[in-house]
Amino acid sequence: MKILPIAFLAAGAAFGSPVSDHLGLQLWSLREDLKTDVPKGLDEAKGFGFTVVETAGTYGLSVSDFHRELAAHSLQPVAAHFQYAQLEKDLPGVIADAKMLGVTYVVVPFLPMPEFDSATAREVAARFNTWGTALQAAGLKFAFHPHGYEFRTLPEGGTPFDLLVRLTKPEVVWFEMDVFWVLHAGVDPATLLAKYPDRWRLMHVKDMRRGAPTGLITRKAPVEDNVAIGAGRMDWPELLRVAARIGVEYYFIEDETAAPLVNIPVSAQYLRTLKY
Repeated sequence: MKILPIAFLAAGAAFGSPVSDHLGLQLWSLREDLKTDVPKGLDEAKGFGFTVVETAGTYGLSVSDFHRELAAHSLQPVAAHFQYAQLEKDLPGVIADAKMLGVTYVVVPFLPMPEFDSATAREVAARFNTWGTALQAAGLKFAFHPHGYEFRTLPEGGTPFDLLVRLTKPEVVWFEMDVFWVLHAGVDPATLLAKYPDRWRLMHVKDMRRGAPTGLITRKAPVEDNVAIGAGRMDWPELLRVAARIGVEYYFIEDETAAPLVNIPVSAQYLRTLKY
């Protein structure tokens, strides 16, 4: 498939869409091509007009080789996903890898615990504080990407996510909102941004099929519930107004539709031209 370049990053101001100046691609969107041919996948990212990316693994390459491929494609990684178990087992190794990649943010994208109650939230918060402090000392920032199950209601009231926010140190622990998973759990993304305005710094932008069920704590959703940005049920003008007001730094398109090569440019064009 021929990929047409979309130079939306430089053109944001002309189109009146502030998000364009802070828009990147989560490379997980191109995982199928990256798994078999890293240069091809990065060619696709560059061809879509991206210069800023967030990584999720190195697809069989060493960290140094993956970094060289990113540089060869003029792609700057500003955030990288590392699994919870990696930080638990080898925090110095994660720090070394993050520095090799050249990122600012180390992001934990998922928690491995099958149950997420208040005791687990307290345990996780303590680890996040430790990791965030160590990363800050190394010149990096730590963030966590909730996946929906953090918003179950606790017997004592509130949610595990509320506990995570309350028990983590705001100077060393940030959050990355995935608007799809927040809405999937039955929480309004704009309201959640405004509830904790000093903690959100990164965002995964994606859209949800109109009519898709919400209020679910399942950690998964049918692929057909993912649609191109602008084609679903998200209130993007309101959501992006709030995000800009509270200081979100980067917005990453994360395409989990069945046809990312078709939908990524559609999503980028929508965000590039959206006025709010």
